[in-house]
Amino acid sequence: MARINKITLTLCALFFTSLTLSPLTHASENARPSAIQKAHSEKTKKKSSQTKTTSKKSKSSGKSSTKRVASSSKKAKATASGKTLARRGKLSSSDALLKGKKLQTLAYTEQCTKRKGHKKRCVKVKAEQPTTIAAAHKLRVQKAQKTALNKLMDQIGKPYRWGGSSPRTGFDCSGLVYYAYKDLVKFRIPRTANEMYHLRDAAPVDRGELESGDLVFFRTQGRGTADHVGVYVGNGKFIQSPRSGQDIQITSLSEDYWQRHYVGARRVMTPRTIR
Repeated sequence: MARINKITLTLCALFFTSLTLSPLTHASENARPSAIQKAHSEKTKKKSSQTKTTSKKSKSSGKSSTKRVASSSKKAKATASGKTLARRGKLSSSDALLKGKKLQTLAYTEQCTKRKGHKKRCVKVKAEQPTTIAAAHKLRVQKAQKTALNKLMDQIGKPYRWGGSSPRTGFDCSGLVYYAYKDLVKFRIPRTANEMYHLRDAAPVDRGELESGDLVFFRTQGRGTADHVGVYVGNGKFIQSPRSGQDIQITSLSEDYWQRHYVGARRVMTPRTIR
């Protein structure tokens, strides 16, 4: 009997322990999928955050690329404008200054107004400086003078030829002047020294105010007001084709002969007359 009682007691104990453990196992089994779900949700959150950051980076990179494209387009426009200015730069600087008012330098002046019972009010206003146009005209004239003098200097040593006006045949005095100036001024250059002296488009010049390129006139044979002409080259000297038997040369105005026969000077190259 005692043995049977022990067996029954052990069976009862095993039964009760199985009853107590079964809900725990069921609970652990139920808890497992919730943990898996939590881990899965955490992974999805991380992926979503990563996609957000990558999208932000792509947006920022897109903006930077658009900025780069815009800057490159601006640079392209700047280079294009620079090329156009370079093309314009093929013209002389003086001609560029004359192409409208935009290239003129500007200065500021104050315009003040005052009313009774009120304070004086002053406003800064842009004022154009016409001196830039004068400087541009001066550059154009200097360029024309230099061109004429270069043409004249190339003829030094060539023989006098009456009626000649070409480097191939030689020059007389007025033919040399005609050759040097015919393509530089707007008006027609006459063919004789006396006609040049009375030219309406030429301005009289005092001897003390002579500049390179001015025409100097002499009366050597008593024919008309002037029968000989040369071109002043500076430093009290002029270039001329003197007479038959002599070559084209540079002569000093201070020589007695030329001082005695000097009758005046004319300026044919001015901002109004040059091309």
